[in-house]
Amino acid sequence: MNDLFGLLGGLFGWVLYGAYWLVRNYGLAILIFTIITKLIFFPSTIKQQKSMAKNARLSGQMAALKEKYGNNRMKLNEETQKLYEKEGVSPYGGCLTSILPMFLLLGVFYAVAYPLTNTLHLNAGMVNDAREALAAVPGLNLSASQSYGGQVDILMHIKSFPSIAECFGDMQNQVIEFSNSFNFCGLNLLVSPSQYGFSIYLIFPVLCFVTSVASQIVIQKLNGTGQNQQGCMKVMLYLLPLFSAYIAYSVPAAVGFYWICSTVISFVQSLIVQKFFGPGMMIARGEAARVALLEQKESLVK
Repeated sequence: MNDLFGLLGGLFGWVLYGAYWLVRNYGLAILIFTIITKLIFFPSTIKQQKSMAKNARLSGQMAALKEKYGNNRMKLNEETQKLYEKEGVSPYGGCLTSILPMFLLLGVFYAVAYPLTNTLHLNAGMVNDAREALAAVPGLNLSASQSYGGQVDILMHIKSFPSIAECFGDMQNQVIEFSNSFNFCGLNLLVSPSQYGFSIYLIFPVLCFVTSVASQIVIQKLNGTGQNQQGCMKVMLYLLPLFSAYIAYSVPAAVGFYWICSTVISFVQSLIVQKFFGPGMMIARGEAARVALLEQKESLVK
């Protein structure tokens, strides 16, 4: 699994490096990267919106079934399944598109947590030499990021210890410039919020949770699906935001910054898509299709 996400991180790293090469700032590169990925997965967003709109369209019929079979759980489930099959709707249709962002998040994590090998794509031998040189420096607390190879520590301390920079040979100036690019709006995106406890860096996990939950609630209200969530969709309303907040607290702030950018851009994107594939629009299209089908059948009879 680590190899899979390592490969994914390497692929994402090329896109991140391309954006970084243009703007020379890793925070802005993450923002550009997020926009690119959202454009790539735009068809998936439309599919999720259609699924939510269909569920909203069935809300009246679902309420009627609950009123009729409320005392017979087995019969209610049977009739509900028939309704879903008749209308071509799956109660779990949006689960995959809800899980997909987490895989993107893990891919970005591997690109950020291993920035030297996955973003700059440097030789692993040079990185190992730099890590050994860093470990030889007395008095440094490196425990916070050793779990992902110590590459973040290398970037954080490379300017302070020439022996580390020398490990990269002719690339040392490029690596030092890259380490400077993680300064964004006065914050160091290499820092993990867990390293500093109660500090300004807590804004990353907090915003990860708040923006994720708030955007989902607003979109569900616009679609009329807030009261009809079932299965994994209802659990993921809070589970995924909590998971993303935990990740943002434990790893470099760049990962949390990506998740916040992704959530906000997704929210704006969903508002746009909702205008064209919202419940009202889907109901109107469904009614128009039904009328057209009836007219076609009548013409055949004549």
